[in-house]
Amino acid sequence: MKIVIIDYGAGNIQSIIFAIKRLGYDAVLSHDAKEIQEADKVIFPGVGEASSAMAKLRSSGLDTIIPTLKQPVLGICLGMQLMCRSSEEGNTEGLGIFDLDVKKFSNQVKVPQIGWNQITDLKTDLFKGIPDKSYIYLVHSFYAPLGQETIASSEYGLEYSAALQKENFYGVQFHPEKSSDIGSTILNNFLTVI
Repeated sequence: MKIVIIDYGAGNIQSIIFAIKRLGYDAVLSHDAKEIQEADKVIFPGVGEASSAMAKLRSSGLDTIIPTLKQPVLGICLGMQLMCRSSEEGNTEGLGIFDLDVKKFSNQVKVPQIGWNQITDLKTDLFKGIPDKSYIYLVHSFYAPLGQETIASSEYGLEYSAALQKENFYGVQFHPEKSSDIGSTILNNFLTVI
């Protein structure tokens, strides 16, 4: 199985590579369109700021490649947010895969949300074997609201999408690579069940 992690200069890639290695697989880091298109599974990571991350995707042409991918794609954290229509962060136009607009948390909660939180209303095989109300690890100031594509939710001042899915595209707001055994199971489900 060929696993490609999209390399566009936005993300803590090493921790994802290590998490995949712990599951017994190797992942290739690439920004080459052909290599990404030929992968069995694609991971779209992201840590950082939305507008500069989108600028990097545009400069390499990956903004037009990612939405056309046919194999399972997993967006993580900012990666998931960039798969949405837009983000209030830097007034950014996203890839438009998910039909949602990313919003900033209100000042009524401490921003960013950092730490462990529960996920509920789990849908699809991405969460196969994961109990409802499992704890996952998050670091974010922006969120995707609930919508038709929501496959898991979490709460921080309001309920929001902890995970999204549309056709072969999946997105998680949390960091599975930092979410202990639960995160490992979710990553493994993406690699083996989806």
